[in-house]
This record gives sequence, C-alpha cells and structure tokens, in this order.
Amino acid sequence: MKQFIVAVLMAAAVLTGCQSGSEESSQAQQEQQEQVPVKVTISQGEGEEMVAEKELEVEEGTSLMEVLKDNFEEVEEKDGFVTKIEGIEAKEGEQKAWFFTINGEDASVGAKEYKVEENDSFTFDFHAWD
Repeated sequence: MKQFIVAVLMAAAVLTGCQSGSEESSQAQQEQQEQVPVKVTISQGEGEEMVAEKELEVEEGTSLMEVLKDNFEEVEEKDGFVTKIEGIEAKEGEQKAWFFTINGEDASVGAKEYKVEENDSFTFDFHAWD
C-alpha cells in the first residue's frame, strides 16, 4: 500500500511540473506576441490630401512593411522601397515617390527593416522629389 501511495504522489508531482512548464510556455508565447498600439497616416502632396489614417493594434517587433501590407490596400514594394499604397504610385516619368516618417522624424531605414514599437506613429506621404 505504501508503494501505491508513493507512486500516486510521484505521478501528481510529475503532472504538476508538466502543467507548470506548460503555463510558463504559454506565458512566454503571450509576451512574445504582445499587441501594441500604433498609428499610420497615408497622405499625398506633403500632407495636403488625406488618404487614410488608422490606429492599429499590431504585434510588437513586426516590420512596418508587414503592417502596411496587412492593413492597407494595394501595397507594393521594390527592392525594399514602398512603391504603391492604396493604389497610389508614380506614373511613368513622374518624379514622385513615397516618403515616410517615424514618430515625426524622417526614416533612416526602410519600412521592411523597421520593427514597430509601442505607440509608434508613421506618416507615409506621396509627393515629388525635392
């Protein structure tokens, strides 16, 4: 009978340990997939014409390019540069392009390289090259 009780206690200990590890794994996944608020504004003519503006909840660490593609229509890129958003792109011979800011500052990396962080604000504007 003692052996049976010892076996039951050992089984309970093993099951408790497995459950604890499972909870830790689940918690780690939740932390890894934390949703954070960001704001994306799409405009033309250096802000003269508003195209779209969205406040989103996205997974922290997602690339800005993924955020665009997942939340806006007709997003295209070439060599890491955004070439089209919401169907707006440069016509042949036109010297216009998409420019963007991150938290009010001119972007120093491409949208594909930038990993979003909590409360980031992005503005994409389609205008002529200066």
